[in-house]
Parts: sequence; C-alpha cells; structure tokens
Amino acid sequence: MSIIRKLLEPIPLPPMALIRQKFDETRVDDIPGHLRREFEKPGTIDRLQPGQQVAVAVGSRGIQNLALIVRTTLDRIKEAGAVPFIVPCMGSHGGATAEGQIEILKQLGITESSMSVPIRASMDVAVIDTLDNGLPVYSDRYAMEADAIIVINRIKPHTAFRGPYESGVMKMIAIGLGKQKGAEAIHQLGFKHMAVNMPAAARILMRKLPIVFGVAIVENAYDQTCRIEALPIERVEERELQLLEEAKERIPKLLIGQIDVLVIDWIGKNISGDGMDPNVTGRFPTPYAYGGPDVTKIVALDLTPESKGNAAGIGLSDFTTKRMVEKMNAEATYANGLTSTVCLPCNISTTLENDYYAIKAAVKTCNILDYNACRLVRIRDTLHLGEIQISAGMLDEARSHPDIEVLTGPGEWHFDEEGNVPKA
Repeated sequence: MSIIRKLLEPIPLPPMALIRQKFDETRVDDIPGHLRREFEKPGTIDRLQPGQQVAVAVGSRGIQNLALIVRTTLDRIKEAGAVPFIVPCMGSHGGATAEGQIEILKQLGITESSMSVPIRASMDVAVIDTLDNGLPVYSDRYAMEADAIIVINRIKPHTAFRGPYESGVMKMIAIGLGKQKGAEAIHQLGFKHMAVNMPAAARILMRKLPIVFGVAIVENAYDQTCRIEALPIERVEERELQLLEEAKERIPKLLIGQIDVLVIDWIGKNISGDGMDPNVTGRFPTPYAYGGPDVTKIVALDLTPESKGNAAGIGLSDFTTKRMVEKMNAEATYANGLTSTVCLPCNISTTLENDYYAIKAAVKTCNILDYNACRLVRIRDTLHLGEIQISAGMLDEARSHPDIEVLTGPGEWHFDEEGNVPKA
C-alpha cells in the first residue's frame, strides 16, 4: 500500500443527506413573445433600416435559452427588412481561432443552419482608439463594417473583480468584440484596474461603432431566464447598473455558510468562465473579488465534456483526480491564463488517483479535530444548487432554515470498483 493510501484510508467520510434549497422561481415563460414586446420599445428594432447589414454579437456560454433568444432576435431583424449575420463575440475563447469560436457557437445551438443566417468569424481586428492610460481598444472588423450592431449577453457578477459593471453587455462590447487582441489588451494591466478599464473601453466602442441596442438577460438561481430587456444604446450604462444588482441577488448560493469540505462533481467552461463559479464557492482567483461562503477545502472531481479539455478552474480546487488531469488539454487551458493574466485557475491542484482518495484528502486537511464532525457539502456543479448533499452533522441547521427542505436521511457513500462516485 502506498504512503498516500496509508495516510488516507483511516479518514472517515460522514454520512450524507439530500436537501433542497429554495430560491425565487420567477422566470419568463414565453421567451419569444416577451422578447418581441421588448423590441417594440423605441430605440431598438425601429432604428434598423431595410437592407442594412446587422451584426448580432453573441458567444457567452452557460446562458439558458440563448439559441432561442438569438433566433427570435434574428427573425425580428429580418421582419424589419434588415439583413442580419452573427459575429462570435467571445474574446480569446475557442483557442483564439475563428474555427474554435464557430465550434463554441455550435455547442450553444447556434449554427448557420439553425439560425438561417451566416456566421462571419474572424480574429481580424482594428484599433478603434486608446484609453487615457495607453491601452488600445479593438473591434472585430466584420462588426465595425456593419451598418448596425446588436449585442446579446447575460448580466451577472464577475468572478475576478468587483465594480459597477462586471459581466454583461458592457463587457461583451469591450472584450468580446475585441477578440483575442482586445481581450488581451483590457486584461493587460490586471483585474485591479478592470472596473475602470473595461467600461472605459466599452464607452469608446459605443460612441464609435454603430451599436444600436443590447439584449440583457438575467437568470434566476435555477439557471432559468427571469428577465430579458432590449436596451437602447444610450440606456445600456444606466440600466446595466440596476440589472447587475438584481443578478447578484438572484445567483445560486449555498445557504449554509460555513463548510469544511466542498465536493464539486463537475467543473467546466460551460459552467463558469472559471470552471466553478467563485461567487458560489467563495474561492476567487484574484484579491479584487469577494463574497460567497467560508469554505476550507474544495475537491473538483471531473471535467465536463462540453469543456473540450479546457480545465480552467482546476487550480481553484485543493484536490482533484487523475481522471480530471488526464482529460485536461494543457494548451487550451493555459491560453485562458495567458490572456487574462491570471494563471492560478490553470494550475493543477493536488491530484489523487480517484474520487475516494480525493475526498478523503480534503477531510484530512480541513483543519478540524474530529473528522466525523466534518461539515461536508457535495454539489453537481456551481450552476445547479437546488438539490445538494450535506453531511449528517449539518442536518439540524438545515431543518431550521426556512429555505431548506430535507429530502432524505443520512446515508453512506457509494463508490464503484474504480473508487469513483456516481454523478448526474
């Protein structure tokens, strides 16, 4: 028996119970109908002229109903007599290649055939202006040559900095439309200055590019669309401030705040830009963001197939598995850190041979006297926090919480012959 096994075999794993966390379930049921009513607002579709070439900028992952929202927008543009096309709007994602970005759109359900419009993908950009600090501001050439631009994105808290504008339409304009060069430029001075540099670049592009309006999406804690608004370009700044505050209130969260060990079944780029959302785990890649629960140790067990080997976020865990590391595409993963200038999420955490030993390692190192009393939480991923597992010692606290329902009593862990737990 190896020294690692000798150290970890005696460590107990607490029995686990299934609970349901309850969040506000407000959502938009008729998305096409709701969005079409939004397009009746002055300053949106009415600004398009027949025959105009309209670039629709889209590309963020993990957005529920994105393909439906994009298709509804494209259809309404056509009805106005304009000619839409799609521009991948995702900075350096997709390996910083046009082909890679088209592949990401395909994963999102957005293709030329499903949308019935062309996709014009290129990494070719032009410098539009410079910020006062000398940073260049870039734009995709296809977008800047269009007669009009519409930007679609979700509003949510960023994972690496705090500011009045974080992830949303403004970020999509400043970083997404800038492709690899634009993303690299805005990140160059680091996240310490992102709250200033990102919106400053967005304001320049909103002045100098023919951006007509944005489509802003807010999701509830169940990963459902709860708000969609069409924002005329002159209203984007003001309204995004308010929508970000709403988004912060609605993000999924762990309702029990102090956790010794957090086990995450899946991480991936389709879950969060950081593989696991730091707003949920409380583990941030920079000192410029904060919030979330008090978690001592994090275990990341596996990588989603949708990530295509991009394991960014693995470095935010304390322990992972050999299986996860074997699925990691180092080149795709490291490209994230090189562009964002934050390499911690791309580091490989302490790697154990399977789930069994990775979880035991976290319990052993979580700095408590009685391992049997470990406050352990297991989640599918950071997007899905409705039903989660908690250790038996947390049940009294869960039962007293008004927004938690205990679904099952505690039971023992089950591992397969390879030492791994079944995952949804």
